[in-house]
Amino acid sequence: MPATNVLANLFVTLYNTEARRRGDCIIMPTSKLGIEVLKTLQKSGYIGEFEHVDDRRGGKFKVKLLAKITKCGAITPRFKVKRTEYNEWEQQYLPSYSRGMLLVTTNQGVMSHHDAANKGLGGLLIGYVY
Repeated sequence: MPATNVLANLFVTLYNTEARRRGDCIIMPTSKLGIEVLKTLQKSGYIGEFEHVDDRRGGKFKVKLLAKITKCGAITPRFKVKRTEYNEWEQQYLPSYSRGMLLVTTNQGVMSHHDAANKGLGGLLIGYVY
């Protein structure tokens, strides 16, 4: 079995299901990072409730969609970003300053780049959503 990029798969599944105007989707396989990313998306209002189902085969997420995602994706390779550099990355991945967020994994967990900048944290860019 080929190694799957769990995160890229998560974003692609969310995006494709949103594009088809479905109300929910199932994402598999799962990872701890995936859980953190979904929590961050949920906190920012991009997705509704989600549950983690452990089927002993990598697990899956059942996610309620709110039709809020226009585009999202994983950022690979995972670029290191300093707390002062978020603006440059926003210009690259987001349509405008006020729309969307970059997902950053920091030493305090996964958060939006807005939260990371407010806390003065750098980290690794893992994805974007708007």
